[in-house]
Amino acid sequence: MTPSRTAPTRSAKPAARRPRIALALAGGGPLGAIYEIGALCALDEALHGLDLNDCEHYVGVSAGGFIAAGLANGIRPRQLCEAFIEDRPDDADHFDPAWLLKPAWGEFGDRLQRLPGLLGGALWAWTAQGKPLTQAFERVGAALPTGLLDNESIHRQIQRLFSQPGRSNDFRELRARLTLVATQLDTGEAAPFGRPGWDHVPISRAIQASAALPGLFPPVAIGGRHYVDGALKKTLHATVALDEGTDLLLCLNPLVPFHTDPSLQDGRRIPSLVEGGLPAVMSQTLRSMIHSRLALGLKHYERAYPSTDIVLIEPDQRDATLFFANTFSYRQRREIAEHAYQLTRQMLLARQDTLVPQLARHGITLDLAMLRDPDRQLLGRRGTPLPHTRVASRLHATLDELQRRLGPAAAPTR
Repeated sequence: MTPSRTAPTRSAKPAARRPRIALALAGGGPLGAIYEIGALCALDEALHGLDLNDCEHYVGVSAGGFIAAGLANGIRPRQLCEAFIEDRPDDADHFDPAWLLKPAWGEFGDRLQRLPGLLGGALWAWTAQGKPLTQAFERVGAALPTGLLDNESIHRQIQRLFSQPGRSNDFRELRARLTLVATQLDTGEAAPFGRPGWDHVPISRAIQASAALPGLFPPVAIGGRHYVDGALKKTLHATVALDEGTDLLLCLNPLVPFHTDPSLQDGRRIPSLVEGGLPAVMSQTLRSMIHSRLALGLKHYERAYPSTDIVLIEPDQRDATLFFANTFSYRQRREIAEHAYQLTRQMLLARQDTLVPQLARHGITLDLAMLRDPDRQLLGRRGTPLPHTRVASRLHATLDELQRRLGPAAAPTR
């Protein structure tokens, strides 16, 4: 009798661990948001194996907080493009940057009410106490408004946007982690809204606080404390994601210092930014400060987190189109978004030797055919409207499913 043989048991192969991917978005006002939307649309199409709505952690600062929160809420990059860039007032997702230009009348009125008492105190200090005139009247500076523009509409409009079905204005209800960083005014410390202990604050209010650029917008009062722009402390604040363990960190930074150069990408010849007056000088100063901190931060990340692959995406410093853009012009919003989309495609293609192996470690491939396609556009030619994303996506999905079911016989002949 031949003894029976049992097949050797095989230990089950452990399932491959899902790569931990984080997305960190820096600020930059409406211009930064437009650049990041255009860049994200290019990344969404070019990086196969990466779902920008399925990252493990999103970190946003200032305008980058709005984009990060949108992605964490399941809004596709193309939908963000429709909401922020396309002029569609009837669309429930519409967000017009012009809403940010309303004067802060409430702040003006509050400061004006303080003026008589401040003037009286200054006159008393000068005449009765004998203090020098300049010293006595220093206190009158408290009558100046802390911001020129009303930022309450940021909270209201984003609250409306995230109240749509399938979305949430509550950090605790999101599938992914979302951290929106502001700066506490009275201590100068970072306030990581969305982290434990900070996640009870509505997302829309956290975005308002993170984007409250001092001098432009008043500080935002939350829980008896005041908060201003998160970029005052750091440019990216990516440490909050890196500390939790991240395999791949994608960073988007829209603001870079401008390098005047005869061989500018759009052909402009600008001998010196002094020709642009105070706005150009201040813009260059702000950009230089932000970018120098970013460079230092990235060097620290590389040393402190050697097992994390870090990919930085930002504009070319010789690009005059982004530096001199008017983000409150509808026509220019479209041009900037298209420009950012094309710049990002060019950057990915130029850096493919480094990016291909770096991304492959996390199951992501570059679509080189898409990047080389000269006819690929974000918004269409000569003002052709962007197809409605929900309808277009549904149609493409239906056609893909139909071709899958029909098999190779459905492939078009050439």
